[in-house]
Amino acid sequence: MMDVRLWGCALLFPLQILLCVLRAAVRFLLPRRRKDLDTDVVLITGGGRGIGRHLAKEFAKQGARKVILWGRTEKCLRETCEEISMTGTECHYFVCDVGNREEVYQQAKVVREKVGDVTILVNNAAVVHGKSLMNSDDDALLKTQHINALGQFWTTKAFLPRMLELCHGHVVCINSILSLSSIPGAIDYCTSKASAYAFMESLTLGLLDCPGVDCTTILPFHTDTEMFQGMRVRFPQLFPPLNPEMVAQRTVDAVRTNTAFVVLPWTMQFLVALKRLMPQCALEEIHKFAGSYTCMNTFKGRT
Repeated sequence: MMDVRLWGCALLFPLQILLCVLRAAVRFLLPRRRKDLDTDVVLITGGGRGIGRHLAKEFAKQGARKVILWGRTEKCLRETCEEISMTGTECHYFVCDVGNREEVYQQAKVVREKVGDVTILVNNAAVVHGKSLMNSDDDALLKTQHINALGQFWTTKAFLPRMLELCHGHVVCINSILSLSSIPGAIDYCTSKASAYAFMESLTLGLLDCPGVDCTTILPFHTDTEMFQGMRVRFPQLFPPLNPEMVAQRTVDAVRTNTAFVVLPWTMQFLVALKRLMPQCALEEIHKFAGSYTCMNTFKGRT
């Protein structure tokens, strides 16, 4: 009897895969229903500047009930908070280094007491030092891993349990295409983002049986913010940096449509496919042609 069931499952499996592909194609072609955000409390790490600032503005614009900003620089947090508050959306900020586990748990408790339950967590905080392995300070390497990768463990552990209790929540990761295709000169960043991608992929699969709680991972190409200031690609006309406002808009739309993974721009999908299909020598030539080997030589970004 068991063998019959196994054979039955094996025969049905290709049909199930085909149905999933067809369902995804229909969703891609037809307008997707967007959920309202009017009951949601959104917390954005690294929310004082860059993509985080635009995310805060976009969530407020799309009707979020409350917006909470976390970051390490109070001046930036205060300015962004004031800007959001002027639009009529309730906004709060707290100084918090997500790389510090105890600080994350303590500030999460303060947020629950002063603002309420967080239902959308946006892990956006990140740093990059822009140096090769041998030129990198050990403490700087650790800092990148603590903020970019481990910080998502602490924030998610702090807020996900309540989302599961409420059967309502969303965990978002602002990642990078570099998590799937690394470059020299940013070994700390690429490693941390690859770790964050694996974290989100595992978390997304782990929450499949948790109704009302979803995940979204955004994988943008180089974005025009001060974080990667000075980075130069060989053909900027072919590979222009993304507008952070657009990245924020696409992120909020992905949350509202429960889209699990978004690559920006969509043409970067070809890069991911090529990496899996091409031999290493061909990939090296592609990187040389695109200028990936030297793009960080002029890096002046902030950490």
